[in-house]
Amino acid sequence: MWLRTQVLLSLFACGGEFGEPGLSESSTPVSGVGQGGAQDFGQFRQILDEGGIPGPETLDDVGFFAEHRFEFPDPDCGDEICIHGRYGAMGNMIDGSICTVVLLGMNTTQTLETVERPGMNLTVIVDKSGSMSGSPIAEVRAGLTAMQNVLQPDDLVTLVAFGSDVEVLVQQAPPGALLQGAIAQVQASGSTDLYEGLRIGLENAAEVATPDRQSRVLLLSDGQPTEGIQDTARMLGLAEAYQDLGISLSTIGLGNSFDAPLLRDLAEEGAGAFYFVEDETALTEVFVEEASVFLVPLAEDAQIELSVNSNWDVRGVFGTKLFDFRSDRADIEVPRLQLAGRTDAPDTAPQGRRGGGGGIVVELLPQGDGVLEGDVGTIDLSYRIPGTEDIVTQQVTVEGPEQFRDGDRWFFDPSVEKSFVTLNLYVAFQQAAEAASRGDDGAALGVLNAVAVNVAEWLQSNSDSDILDDLVYVDRFRENLLARTPEPQLPPEPNPPWPQD
Repeated sequence: MWLRTQVLLSLFACGGEFGEPGLSESSTPVSGVGQGGAQDFGQFRQILDEGGIPGPETLDDVGFFAEHRFEFPDPDCGDEICIHGRYGAMGNMIDGSICTVVLLGMNTTQTLETVERPGMNLTVIVDKSGSMSGSPIAEVRAGLTAMQNVLQPDDLVTLVAFGSDVEVLVQQAPPGALLQGAIAQVQASGSTDLYEGLRIGLENAAEVATPDRQSRVLLLSDGQPTEGIQDTARMLGLAEAYQDLGISLSTIGLGNSFDAPLLRDLAEEGAGAFYFVEDETALTEVFVEEASVFLVPLAEDAQIELSVNSNWDVRGVFGTKLFDFRSDRADIEVPRLQLAGRTDAPDTAPQGRRGGGGGIVVELLPQGDGVLEGDVGTIDLSYRIPGTEDIVTQQVTVEGPEQFRDGDRWFFDPSVEKSFVTLNLYVAFQQAAEAASRGDDGAALGVLNAVAVNVAEWLQSNSDSDILDDLVYVDRFRENLLARTPEPQLPPEPNPPWPQD
């Protein structure tokens, strides 16, 4: 059974010494390969910036990993997409116990300049309810205008606006004056009938769909449904049904009042991407990124299978949504692969959003206490080339150390070490948010204090802007907790990650 819910297992990432590096320098342009779902954890960060305490529902493992870039060897496998597997084992950054993982990642020699795509039918569904009045609706119009610059001349756009009623402002218009005139008509008023706007937008997309063109839908909202059908299951059913017809759905949430779990789940069911924008000024950036990156799929129907040998059992999968696992293997399904998003460092990204991520981590449990030798296992990748029925298959080996005793610390290369640090931070944030939501600010601080010390120590010998920015938000979370509870009761030590072990 495919697991669609956010993983809430308590994994603690680890840190140790590097093994032999597996990265190489190349003069050939190399792009990361990402997946759909959440593309950032901006809402979590904004709540902290505003002095609040974020709830666990505002943090998503796919979105968190999407903001962390992992470097892999050259994509010289002979296919357009190459998969890599990196093994590591180390003591975690919270209670020090050893954990073992495999980092899975993909890259490509394709770039935005070289990748080709067929014409596209794009349907944009815009929330025009009263809460969008003023600068929000003005920024939506500016974003839509900027998006035209990255569309192809033969792309066709349908613009749907919804509030208390739904308007199809233009249907199948190419970039240019006609579309720009429709964009100018988007005016804010009324309540939020999200279901009806979504339904009419998806129906319009299906009416004009043709086999030789891609069909994409983009939904933007700044609020929660207040009118019409408000049943979440029915909305998700719409996204799933139209995805089965080949129509993908991506979503953008604006501000802090929108229904984040709903928009994220809609994007996941619709095999699309979910974006959070901190304020209206970030909309233009996201509109352009959505059109230039996610609307250009590199592969579809990707299947990844990690098979491990008898020295290990698979115990968890992080950084993706559709997966299943048993003791000897993990099966991962990714409906659509695309070029990874931003590559900016936090100090240059316009809204602090980073990009280039897409790593997936499989957590392993070593069997026995003896010496482990040889390869960890194999990774099989298959995917379909968009617009064709051609299937590409690939297999790589996950190399292990020549000799390794359970409890040792060893990394194949820096990319897998960074992935473990990233996991430490993700789980610390998740556990702290869960504890704080129960009113246990002491337990939340205990986790954050432990990871803060160890991540700061790691950064003394490792320069990484992603991790440094994460540490800023660890400190901000601690400050906000202490402002709410000046003298919390701290636990003697953080809870162990896996009490059942």
